[in-house]
Amino acid sequence: MTKKKINQKGKFDEQLIDTIEPNFVFKNKPINRFNIIENSNDNDQTNKAELLEKLKKQINSIENCNLKDNSQNLILGDGNINSSIMLIGEAPGAAEDKTSTTFKGEVGELLNKMLLAIEIRRQNIYCSYAVNFRPPEDRKPTAQEIRRYSVFLKEHISIIDPKIIILMGSSAMESLTGINTKISSERGKWKELILKNKTYPLIISFSPSYLIRFPENKKYSWEDLKKIKQKIIEMKIVI
Repeated sequence: MTKKKINQKGKFDEQLIDTIEPNFVFKNKPINRFNIIENSNDNDQTNKAELLEKLKKQINSIENCNLKDNSQNLILGDGNINSSIMLIGEAPGAAEDKTSTTFKGEVGELLNKMLLAIEIRRQNIYCSYAVNFRPPEDRKPTAQEIRRYSVFLKEHISIIDPKIIILMGSSAMESLTGINTKISSERGKWKELILKNKTYPLIISFSPSYLIRFPENKKYSWEDLKKIKQKIIEMKIVI
């Protein structure tokens, strides 16, 4: 991207905010650093897969849970289990519950565009949720439900062991930070999560489902995406 194009930032941002299309890309340098998929160690991958399967069985053994009792499937997570980036949403919806996969339909399409805007393909990261079952009628998980599943989510993070965590939505924010205020006052700020003596940088942003309902807030999500891009560059993360 030439210096002249960078100076057209206002027009550029306005176009991306309106659609968040994949051809609008945020770059600091003309070098594409993000098309190489990091090679993983086969033993580590096998070990992670085994630990994830064990975690899934633990979650599935939950009793007296309204979420589980009203869902078809448990949605643990999907994507690259060796990725440096873990993205955590709020809760599965009907499409996710049916397919046992994350971020489907219109929500998934928007998330893909958001990530592609900073040169990330969703299959190269790992996605999960704050709770692993679809809430009845797609309601927001209760504080008690969020706390109950946060134990599993923290173990999930320890297994994936990412370098960056992206929290999308207030339930994801509450699950790992304990903050239950308006997400608008917390989004876009880098925080730290400490698990098992390891520190994980995390950032909070709006969920794609929220942006579909309130598209006027896409401009804030774009600012968050640029911060994520910058952090990736600073940490020299290859995706």
